[in-house]
Amino acid sequence: MITEILIQAALLVFCLSAFWFILSLFAKRNDVADIAWGLGFIFIALFLSMAHPTNAHSRAAYSLIVIWGVRLAVHIGLRNSQKKEDFRYANWRKEWGSTFYWRSFLQVYLLQGFFMFIIASPLYVLAESGYRLKLIDNIWVMPFPVWMALWLIGFLWQAIADYQLVQFKKRKQPGEIFTTGLWKYSRHPNYFGEILMWWAIWLMTGFPDFGLWAIISPLTITYLLAKVSGVPMLEAKYKGNPAFEAYKKRTPALFPWFPKKEKA
Repeated sequence: MITEILIQAALLVFCLSAFWFILSLFAKRNDVADIAWGLGFIFIALFLSMAHPTNAHSRAAYSLIVIWGVRLAVHIGLRNSQKKEDFRYANWRKEWGSTFYWRSFLQVYLLQGFFMFIIASPLYVLAESGYRLKLIDNIWVMPFPVWMALWLIGFLWQAIADYQLVQFKKRKQPGEIFTTGLWKYSRHPNYFGEILMWWAIWLMTGFPDFGLWAIISPLTITYLLAKVSGVPMLEAKYKGNPAFEAYKKRTPALFPWFPKKEKA
């Protein structure tokens, strides 16, 4: 059954990747991929909920994914509507030249779809669990209040961080760095929130019984945001900025902690 679920999910993700690529050609901006990120998981969750039996755990997970995906897509959509194409995609547009179209499809949309497919792994486990009456009971299954609290903290952490950044940008002065609110405790609190949410979703699967392999989901999103498409790409924009370098020295990148005191 899990093989059937994986094949269905892979086909769905491929179709979504192709759709967003075509839409980007009409919109003439590749940062629609950022909006597609949250929406893609919503489509996966909705498809699994309709195509396979559900239980309390799977219904809860699908609902949380929809809530997170809608908020994220609306936030990014509103943000992008007020500015030009994101600098990362704009730079690739220049660098790729005549190969722009096929590289966009492969390196933006299909690659994003691949990671979306991987990160959605706990949802496949939960979809497969719907064919059981309930998840197998054992001491390792995380109690509902624990993973729900973790997910809620992550969700609120990301939403509040995004809101604070939006408000800052409305009054931002040239060269000014945002270092207050949740951004005082880590340089990317919105990414920390997303990472925490995916670890919470994985903990819902009853992993010692049949969901251990789905740990690839939180591990992947953690690695991507910490080492690939998140922190490194955004911070490259501020390389050589004295204010940001000082901020970087006293503030952790992802996991929140009290800032280091600056030496006199």
